[in-house]
Amino acid sequence: MPFGCVTLGDKKDYNQPSEVTDRYDLGQVIKTEEFCEIFRAKEKSTGKLYTCKKFLKRDGRKVRKAAKNEIIILKMVKHPNILQLVDVYVTRKEYFLFLELATGREVFDWILDQGYYSERDTSNVIRQVLEAVAYLHSLKIVHRNLKLENLVYYNRLKNSKIVISDFHLAKLENGLIKEPCGTPEYLAPEVVGRQRYGRPVDCWAIGVIMYILLSGNPPFYEEMEEDDYENHDKNLFRKILAGDYEFDPPYWDDISQAAKDLVARLMEVDQDQRITAEEAISHEWISGNAASDKNIKDGVCAQIEKNFARAKWKKAVRVTTMMKRLRAPEHTDAAKAAAATPAVTTDSSAPTATTATPQAGAEAGSTAPTSTTEAAATTTAAAAAALATAATSPEEQTSTTAAATPEIPAAAAAAAAAAQTTCNGEGATTPNATPESWNEETG
Repeated sequence: MPFGCVTLGDKKDYNQPSEVTDRYDLGQVIKTEEFCEIFRAKEKSTGKLYTCKKFLKRDGRKVRKAAKNEIIILKMVKHPNILQLVDVYVTRKEYFLFLELATGREVFDWILDQGYYSERDTSNVIRQVLEAVAYLHSLKIVHRNLKLENLVYYNRLKNSKIVISDFHLAKLENGLIKEPCGTPEYLAPEVVGRQRYGRPVDCWAIGVIMYILLSGNPPFYEEMEEDDYENHDKNLFRKILAGDYEFDPPYWDDISQAAKDLVARLMEVDQDQRITAEEAISHEWISGNAASDKNIKDGVCAQIEKNFARAKWKKAVRVTTMMKRLRAPEHTDAAKAAAATPAVTTDSSAPTATTATPQAGAEAGSTAPTSTTEAAATTTAAAAAALATAATSPEEQTSTTAAATPEIPAAAAAAAAAAQTTCNGEGATTPNATPESWNEETG
């Protein structure tokens, strides 16, 4: 079934596997991702190379729905900074998605290879991401998993464009979304707090990306004892809820005030006050001459190698550990703990706490803060306290939650307790999920 004729409804009009192999030569697997295997494919008639993503239907409903979701979203979009879907085949056993092949490097690798790297280089990267995201948002599409790993250079030429990949978590915003998903370090406060959310989560993630590209550090960082992933995630989410980041010296000493202002507006805790992608394109640091041309490569590269090279191997351990937790019947014990505290509402449909708006950096041209306001930290204090309860063992939860009930407002406790995280696969997590219920949109 060629791309233009693919149907995903009730009609079962399958391709034959031979239709794929007659047109394409599939190489060996070059990467295995959460839901699919990735091949490099060559079209036999032209010799042109593509990326092929193969989803196996037998791997479960979540995989089948992820494949369908990515097909539907990618068929809607056409933008120079988004990897384009070229061809689709649906057999009785597989989904084959053929996309443009990006032969360039990830942004991190590109920075490390440069002799000179400045704010202007970062501004160029962020501008392209903003333009792609503004386009998606004009179609009411939320990407929901923007991160540095999903930004690659299209080719290895000097002036190559940036392209965004990986749309299996993307969703049409028909009303606000409530199902949490994404990568922990890039999650917006409204996702961590289990509030309803929409397109502003992508702008928050762009702020996180910009922060990393300018300093080499993640904005929300927590030192971790060996294998102490539960406390690490608990503290990470507490900081995200409070918007607790700073422009630390010496890493930000040479960064312009305009850059700090845009980061602060993208990482505004209140999603209603957060700058939009379209507005951010018009910011002086993107469209004007406010981005500094000073070489910041040495400082940024030193921090990238320190923070992220080490994180790559830890990530594999973390995913394995969290998958074991996912399979354990923790949700049963958590439900018992919730039942023991009738003063705290646990209805997932009940309204969750709304985080107060930090005003600093919310208006155009305002001075960016060196840290978030006391108002934001105060507003999220109760939620952070309950979050600490959520990250303890199931046995500890029962006694701790009961003791905390008189001091924590019901909505805040429900929002924060929901922020305990389990893993839905490499690099993507969903707070308070069970194996059967996480991220229903992607199946």
